[in-house]
Amino acid sequence: MPVAPDSPFHLPASALLERRFVLENLAATESFGVRFALALEQARLLPDFNGLHVQLLGDLGAGKTALVRATLAGLGHRGRVRSPTYTLVEPYALARPDGELEVYHFDLYRFADPAEWADSGFRDYFDSGAVCLVEWPQKAGNLLGPPDLVFALNADEERRLLDARAYSESGKACLEQC
Repeated sequence: MPVAPDSPFHLPASALLERRFVLENLAATESFGVRFALALEQARLLPDFNGLHVQLLGDLGAGKTALVRATLAGLGHRGRVRSPTYTLVEPYALARPDGELEVYHFDLYRFADPAEWADSGFRDYFDSGAVCLVEWPQKAGNLLGPPDLVFALNADEERRLLDARAYSESGKACLEQC
């Protein structure tokens, strides 16, 4: 997974489940996003589900935001999905029969120091039962805490490879459904 060698960012030592997906084109990325959205809906039904923390790794142009857009569309969002590059977070409240599903899309690319994460006040979003999708999590160092899922996207000449790793039971339940 692409992380700068001098970064204080470290992923948990072992994953509960690992899978690789070959995404041949944008349509395949969108299809995966819809499958992931359906998996999220199923994971929400688990008795121990308390939100989901998903980290998205990859270089510029690897498809992180495209995957988030597809996931939100799969969850029923019909409006515009803006990249939070400048706003840092874009919130989405999606109506469900049992109440709203809160989804927060973060982009930490512009952080110059992990302390900016600590100063941002975003920690509460991760403790609220929401789904938090985080692009460029390495910019927060280890302050984000352990993820439930990590999606690492790597683009080669004609396609994208998505290496997915689950680090919690909720993350594993989602990944098994994808």
